Amino acid sequence: MDFAKTLEKFVAAASVSADPAFAEGMARACEFLRGALEGLGFEVKEVRADKGQPIVLAERGEKQWPRVVLYGHYDVQPADPVEKWHTPPFEAQVKDGRIYGRGTADNKGPIVALLCALEKLFADFPALPLRLTFILEGEEETGSRALSAFLKEHGGEFSDAAFVLLADTGSPSLEQIVVTTALRGILGFELRVKGPAADLHSGLHGGPVYNPLQALCELVGSLHNADGSVNVPGFYDGVKTPADWERAELKKFPLSEQEYQKIVGVKAFHNPPGLSPLESLRFGPTLEINGIGGGYQGEGSKTVIPAEAFAKITCRLVADQDPEKVFAQMQKTLRERCPEAIEMSIELQQSSPAYLVQPPNRENSDPAQNPVLSRAFGQLENAVAAHFGTPPLFLREGGSVPVISDIKKYTGLDSLMVGLFLPQDALHAPNESFSLEMAERAQGMFYTFLRSLARDV
Repeated sequence: MDFAKTLEKFVAAASVSADPAFAEGMARACEFLRGALEGLGFEVKEVRADKGQPIVLAERGEKQWPRVVLYGHYDVQPADPVEKWHTPPFEAQVKDGRIYGRGTADNKGPIVALLCALEKLFADFPALPLRLTFILEGEEETGSRALSAFLKEHGGEFSDAAFVLLADTGSPSLEQIVVTTALRGILGFELRVKGPAADLHSGLHGGPVYNPLQALCELVGSLHNADGSVNVPGFYDGVKTPADWERAELKKFPLSEQEYQKIVGVKAFHNPPGLSPLESLRFGPTLEINGIGGGYQGEGSKTVIPAEAFAKITCRLVADQDPEKVFAQMQKTLRERCPEAIEMSIELQQSSPAYLVQPPNRENSDPAQNPVLSRAFGQLENAVAAHFGTPPLFLREGGSVPVISDIKKYTGLDSLMVGLFLPQDALHAPNESFSLEMAERAQGMFYTFLRSLARDV
């Protein structure tokens, strides 16, 4: 199986889950996966849930063998703005050691690298004593609704596996791979305030009328203290200080505070007390104002008191924070602070808990961790070191991948998340690409890792 040629075929299936106009591409992506997996000896079927995109399930191996679930997604982001691409987004092209095209990095390239590794592994060991189960979804880029519904109904069918393996996270360079140990949860809501029945002339009515934009700004401004911490009672309940080994691991990450400050282009950092700027990216919870609106937004001036205003707010949550409790406390706090003259509504838009799994033999490791997973951490560490030159860093990630929490919730399984994305891959942007050297090293890493798992049988 030639990596670049195989990925070219996969990319040609324009599987944009957000746009119904790409239904044919979604179907072609499923067909590609079916053909590739059946060619490797897997039994393949497609299932649907919640009227969503097909979920491709594939299995190979005896029931009595140790089971590993392999997760990935075949859907991709829209290619817009297409005019910014240097190559056609759904016609993969190789240039300067990289393969360009939508989905090459997220997540089709890592999937093809795994398929190539399995082809070689099965050729060398036809009776490899591992039971491998693929779960490949088509809605990761739009929220994984169908997979969540499927797992809610059928999650127990996978609970006899040892863990889930996926490559849908990032690393800083080819020389330093990161195994992600945590993902922050997310809580998103819209805060809307109303005052007068309609927009009012600010000259004729300014003074006695409470301006909803003013009220909104006061409410939003009250959510943080001057030191950057979140000013909502109970927000930090359950939040633990990162372990010493985690802080030491982060210090090995090849990015300084000065370099990060230059990347984001800020004059100074404003992280809350107790965590350094880089630590607060990974270890701490946040509350961010993502958007705010109300009143006149056009050119020039329009002297009105707006009838209403809104703010879009998200919280990134860490392990042991309960999204439901945080949202309840957020509502209580905002209602207590809302001026009597203002009507307020709060609409929940998304909610998912954080996810955390730690390597064994650390002070905050789970003593009841599956022994196969515990060994797998060391085996993955060795495989990464063998093919990338240095052992991986085990680090928490600041982003959120809600489906990983759903997998844990409905199957009980933890996930090993190896990062194959690089900063220059331009995920979700024009000219997305994937390093061919990364692909080659990843194939070797997958081969070595799965072979070492099988040796333990």
